[in-house]
Amino acid sequence: MPDARSLYIDLLKKCLSGQIYNPGSGTQLISQEQCASLFQEANEIFKPYLAPLGHTVESFINTGSPHGRASFAENLCISLNNMHRDLTPDTMAPISSIENLQFCVEEVIRNEVPGDLIETGIWKGGLPVLMRGILKAYDITDRVVWAADSFEGLPKADPGKSLEDAIWFHLFAPLDHLKIPIEYAASIFQKYDLLDNQVKFLKGWFSDTLPHAPIQRLAVMRLDGDWYESTMHSLQNLYPKLSPGGFVIIDDYGLPFGCRRAVDEYRETHKIGEPIQWVNSQVVFWKRES
Repeated sequence: MPDARSLYIDLLKKCLSGQIYNPGSGTQLISQEQCASLFQEANEIFKPYLAPLGHTVESFINTGSPHGRASFAENLCISLNNMHRDLTPDTMAPISSIENLQFCVEEVIRNEVPGDLIETGIWKGGLPVLMRGILKAYDITDRVVWAADSFEGLPKADPGKSLEDAIWFHLFAPLDHLKIPIEYAASIFQKYDLLDNQVKFLKGWFSDTLPHAPIQRLAVMRLDGDWYESTMHSLQNLYPKLSPGGFVIIDDYGLPFGCRRAVDEYRETHKIGEPIQWVNSQVVFWKRES
């Protein structure tokens, strides 16, 4: 028989992920016409950058399908509606990502790896809620869950530095660039009775908040900043604080954003040799050995 701890964590995961209740129910608030218009605008806006490379927006960001522009609009429409605040549960993470986070947090607890837990780029806050819930289930009172986000949406990317991120910033316009106010995120913690002094919000751009964050050590760091610069700022300021035996999880490594390039560059620069493990087609993680 599962014990009370396992039952609590399992119920929390099901609630956060929408397995018990999903508000979307197949509704679409963003139309294919909007998405087709977005693609057309993007091709015009970014043509000076794409034409010398022999690309269109579609080919450059690898959303490719052999069925023409309408299929790109359809795919974008599906993706945006699946990320819409009003159509989604408290986390967009699939169950494989949720279970990976649970594994990492429980591993550092079992192995007494010192440090706090953080997610950079929390959206509604569902995964930091899970972090806090696991600490509660294990009756741990000496670790903090840090929830870092601009709470203003994704930062506007410079196409000269990261063209893929600049294009996606434009395409995310119908979602208000994934903006979730801090009050909304706090309400998600409150809904699960998990908003307390072991939850700390870091509000602002990562380049401003992370260098001065009062974080001494980390045991688990989950990065969901999407863009190259957001991911690089997170790695530069947080990875040195990650304890040996701790975990780093990269949410957007498998997506056509600048995130992967930032991770690969940071690992190469700092001679990080621990093998990257795939959680699913989007998420990777590794354990810091030293």
